[in-house]
Amino acid sequence: MLEDIGRAVALMLVFEGILPFVAPKRWREMAKVLATIDDRSMRSIGLFSMVGGLLLLFIFR
Repeated sequence: MLEDIGRAVALMLVFEGILPFVAPKRWREMAKVLATIDDRSMRSIGLFSMVGGLLLLFIFR
């Protein structure tokens, strides 16, 4: 189980690093936009992201 979590975190870091590596200017612009989003909307985005990820885990398991 711990090994799977380690792999998941490693893969997440790879995916998170793609945009800053490929398009750093675009990534900075996106970060500026994200800074203007209110907390409620950010929480909603996070919730939908987590639920979507869980659904994908159940589908591919």
